Amino acid sequence: MKKALVFIADGSEEVETFSPVDYLRRAGVEVTLVAVGTASRTVTMSRKVSVNADMTLDSYLSSASADLPDAVVVPGGMPGASNIASSKAAVALVQEMQEAGRLVCAICASPALVLSKTSALEGKSWTCYPGMEGNAKAFSGGYRADCPFVHDGNVITGRGPGAAEEFSMEIVKALCGQAAFDDVRKAALLR
Repeated sequence: MKKALVFIADGSEEVETFSPVDYLRRAGVEVTLVAVGTASRTVTMSRKVSVNADMTLDSYLSSASADLPDAVVVPGGMPGASNIASSKAAVALVQEMQEAGRLVCAICASPALVLSKTSALEGKSWTCYPGMEGNAKAFSGGYRADCPFVHDGNVITGRGPGAAEEFSMEIVKALCGQAAFDDVRKAALLR
């Protein structure tokens, strides 16, 4: 079974968090919701929704089963993306995923704020929330403003909340293949 981590922190965007969680679980992926930057599992999202993560990042990293998952997903939202970017442990895990060639996914502000602290954007085309791209100046040459998501190698990036469905379904396709993508699309009545 494929495994994915989805990071959340205080201020993470709800739709960018739960679209990947929902569609990946529908595709049979074991998804772990991981709270970053807090000693508790409870996170207050950008629209003040209180969420209990499956575990904290510290708990995940100290667990015996902390093998690298197949994918990591970093939602945006402010200050959620900044809170994840300020976690050395979260950034180090994203970098480790990148070095191992695992799927690294980020949407909204997170490509510019989180992925830019790693080598994930190096030589890649990518997108993010309009206006945030300046936060990733070293990687600005590959920035694409003209599409809802970009999939380049092992990196998938998305623009923002309105692109969450397409971004999430691209992760499903990358992890589980076209047949799973088609099954989820049909069952969820997606375009």
